[in-house]
Formats: sequence, C-alpha cells, structure tokens
Amino acid sequence: QVQLVESGGGLVQSGGSLRLSCAASRTIFSFHILGWYRQAPEKGRDLVARILSDGTTNYADSVKGRFTISRDNAKNTVYLQMNDLNPEDTAVYYCYAHDVRGSYWGQGTQVTVSS
Repeated sequence: QVQLVESGGGLVQSGGSLRLSCAASRTIFSFHILGWYRQAPEKGRDLVARILSDGTTNYADSVKGRFTISRDNAKNTVYLQMNDLNPEDTAVYYCYAHDVRGSYWGQGTQVTVSS
C-alpha cells in the first residue's frame, strides 16, 4: 500500500501563487503516472495535470500556461506549481499515482482563491 500526503494548500488572493507537494511513502520511480486532480463543491473530480514516467506532461486546458507539474524522484515527491490563480481554481486538490499494482489517492488539500 502507498500513502500519498499532500501539502501546500491554503487561501490566496486572485493572481497569487501556491505550490502543492505530494509526498509518497515509497519510491515514485515505479509509478507510470503521477498527477493532480481537483474537485470543486458539487462538481466531479477533474484532471488538472499529470506527468508520465518518461517525463511527458499533460494539462487541463483551463490551467495551461499557469500550472506546472514536476517530480523529484530523489525526494519521492510530485509538485504542482500554480501561478496566476483565480477564483475558478478553488477546489480540493488530490494527488494521484498509478503503477502496475493499482491506483492511489491522497487525502486532498484545500485551495481557496479569493477575488
């Protein structure tokens, strides 16, 4: 079993930045996919960004050019740098990891952007 622990959420004003971190309880080297999803109130959980084992990244259209996903295998951590935040980015952000044994989720971290 893998544990994913997110941190870095909080309250920020529109136009501000936050960096989310997701620390894994074991090496992330073996994960084929690492990603971030978000869920706004009364909405579904949507993909924000993901990074594949070969370094390929994918982003939701709504965050392209503002968010950057990265991974640090030595620290077993995946990051989401979020810039130019706006109120529509307000949501609970979840870390996600997938390998041959299954898929794993963190507990989520709240991001609130005030106008």
